[in-house]
Amino acid sequence: MVTIADAVRESIIHFFNITTPLEWCGVITGTLCVWLAAKNNILNWPLAIISVLIYIFIFFESKLYSDMGLQVYFLVTNAYGWYFWSKNRNNPETSRPVSIITNKEMGLSAIAVILLTILPGTLLHYFTKASYPFLDSFCTACSLVAQIFLARKVLQNWLIWIFVDIIYVGVYISKDLYATAIMYALYVYIAWVGYQGWKKTYIIENSHD
Repeated sequence: MVTIADAVRESIIHFFNITTPLEWCGVITGTLCVWLAAKNNILNWPLAIISVLIYIFIFFESKLYSDMGLQVYFLVTNAYGWYFWSKNRNNPETSRPVSIITNKEMGLSAIAVILLTILPGTLLHYFTKASYPFLDSFCTACSLVAQIFLARKVLQNWLIWIFVDIIYVGVYISKDLYATAIMYALYVYIAWVGYQGWKKTYIIENSHD
């Protein structure tokens, strides 16, 4: 008879056996870069570049093609974010402040998410063997928007990340990417910390207006 302890032990062994060294590297660098972003630390960008390069290979092997394409996009936006955050970094008085989303940005974001879910999702559904083509495309679309807002220091980027990371946890569990699923569960917490921290910064920056 298999005891609960035996079942837990077997699950842990399976977890470590199925998680590749490459995925562990992606998990570690990915977690660190998100944590540093939440802390408004510019070092998040070089770590993010390393992480996305790793996940390009991981998602290709898992047939998560939208996610793979998203990593290429992240590679470009991470370079942009690194440059954008670097401007005037030695002069806090002129550095980029935290901003809040505008009605125009919300409208454009909604349109972008709809189009980037339907069009790529349809192509992936009919022309590839992609797993979860529409759900994957929806998460990708939300991530595209959130990444732009992160690079531009828009406060609400963290709320979008919380929403999409919860979905990603389920997707990665279904693909046996357990370490990645744990990483994204941690992302949810970090994103919440980031939101609270950036919100306080925004209030302080605008307290003298």
